[in-house]
Formats: sequence, structure tokens, C-alpha cells
Amino acid sequence: MDNLKKIGLSALAGSLVAFSAHAGELSVSGSAKFTYTADNGNEDNELDGDRFGLGQAVTFSGSGEMDNGHTVSLTHVISTDGGDKSTSVLSYDMGELGTLRYQQDSGALGIGVIDDITPTADEEVWNGLDADEHADGSEDLNGRVGGGVTGFNYTYSMDMVTINAGYAPKDHGTSTADGANGNGTLKSAMGVAVQVTPMDGLNIYAGIGERGNANGTNSDDHETLGVTYAYGPVTVGYQVSEIDDGTTSTTADEETDAYSIAFAVNDNLSVSYGERETEREGQTLDQEVKGFSIGYSMGSMTLKAHQNEVKNIAQTANRESEHTEIALTFAF
Repeated sequence: MDNLKKIGLSALAGSLVAFSAHAGELSVSGSAKFTYTADNGNEDNELDGDRFGLGQAVTFSGSGEMDNGHTVSLTHVISTDGGDKSTSVLSYDMGELGTLRYQQDSGALGIGVIDDITPTADEEVWNGLDADEHADGSEDLNGRVGGGVTGFNYTYSMDMVTINAGYAPKDHGTSTADGANGNGTLKSAMGVAVQVTPMDGLNIYAGIGERGNANGTNSDDHETLGVTYAYGPVTVGYQVSEIDDGTTSTTADEETDAYSIAFAVNDNLSVSYGERETEREGQTLDQEVKGFSIGYSMGSMTLKAHQNEVKNIAQTANRESEHTEIALTFAF
């Protein structure tokens, strides 16, 4: 999972600036991630450059209560993880009526919130393998549902049910400055994700939506259904996703089955293993992804590692990739 996603969403829970004419304060937090990565790249091309990397992120966050009891929160994240980048999230908490947020290039929207619900000790099994969210026939991994990362998301919770409804205008996936327009050649994305917790340890997920594909003039239909169950130190998950191609000239429907199992050895140490298999209509080969993760926490410091690999990228023979990463993360 993208680190910006994690930081941008979790920081909303902090204590933040008053959204009014009065002067307020911004709280500041930060993190650093030191990594060693062994990656053979696409099509088994060995990459033999510098394998050490350092990513940094600084989060500014603030909130304030309005006269009607509602709360407005603002979060800015400045990161150099893979290049200079910033994200922003503006959230309006209406209490029992739910929460509406607008985010720029941060997190997920609608059905994208549950694009992969299988448990893991570190990253998802497709991390580092250039996982794609579109059914566009590209050479990246396919089969993963998505609802965009820049746009609006409404969250509503009641009893055992949580609903996320997302809308990504023109689905451009980048930040747009105030008073400016984004890319107008893309189709908008929209979708809904539902999580139901009927009993302790059991979660059921379902999502539906549509998203523009690579040609910019058509939309693909996205659907997913998944379940996780935790019993003692063991958590298992299974998910099936479908992407129905929206073009009129080709048929490239995809179906993905995914499962994983995670085991908490103790309060600090966890391990996991998972697999994903994507079948594409008209193709004889299936895209096969698998990965192993381990995570160990020591207060504000976390040591994690994962090894992922894929065969038949985009259902193409002899296209393979591997990704191994060891990461030491500091939060302050």
C-alpha cells in the first residue's frame, strides 16, 4: 500500500486547526523509511543499481469545531518518497450524519477503499510489481478494482455497517490547484463500498463502481466481494473481483481471486502469505501473483520485509517480475 495513503488518512484522527477566522494551530508529525530493495524489474531484467533508499514525510494537521457541532479537519502531507510529492485531505465530520472529505492524490475512493482486503503483515502481494487499477490491456499487473484517488468520499457508519461512496471527477489522479482545471480527457470514476461486521472477528465486504479506462472515452464496471475472519492469532481473507471491459471493439473482462493468511506470533511480530490469480477473457494464461510478509514493531520503530513475485504479467507468457524489500520505519 502506498505510504502516502497510510499517512494521509491516519493523520485525520489527530488534533488540528480551527477552521474559522480565528488563528489556529497545526500539529506536526513525521516519519522516515529506510529501505533495501532487490528488484529484477519487468520481464526478468535485472536492475543492479543502488539498492538503498530513504523516504521522508512531514504531516501538518489541524481541526476545529463549528457552531453546529460539526468538525472540519485539514491535513497536508509533504513527502520525498520516490520524488517530491504532496497530498491534501479536507474533511467535514457531520457526526451521526457521516463524514465527507475531499482529497488530492491521497488514499482511495469508494470501491477503491476495499480494493484488497486480504490480511498482510506488511505490504500487499502486488506491491513493487507495478499493480494497475485499470482493465486497459497495459503491460502492468491487471485485475485490481479502483475508484480513483483524487475526489470526494462520503463515509457513513451505523451499528455493524460502514459505507463509503466515492466520486473522482475526470479521474486524473493528480493535484489540481485552486482556480485551475484538471485533465478533461478522462472519464469520471464513481463507486460504493460496504463493510458489514455481523460478529466479532468476521468482516464482509462488497463494492461496485465504474471507472474510465485507458482510451479515455469508455468506462469499465468494477465489482468485488470479500471476507476476513480473525480467530485468536490467525486472520484469513478471501476476495473475488471482476472488471468488465467497457470498450465496444474489444472484450477484455477480468476476474481475480485472492486469498491470504496472517499469523500474529505475539503483540510485536506478525507473518503472512498471500496469492492472487487473474483470468482474462480470451487469454489462455492466468496472471499469478504471490507474496510473503513479516513485520516487527518496537515502539516508534518498525522493521518489515516482503518478497513478491508474478508470472505471466497481463496474461503474457515469459513476463515475470520479483520484488524484495526490507524497510525500517521511524515515526516521530
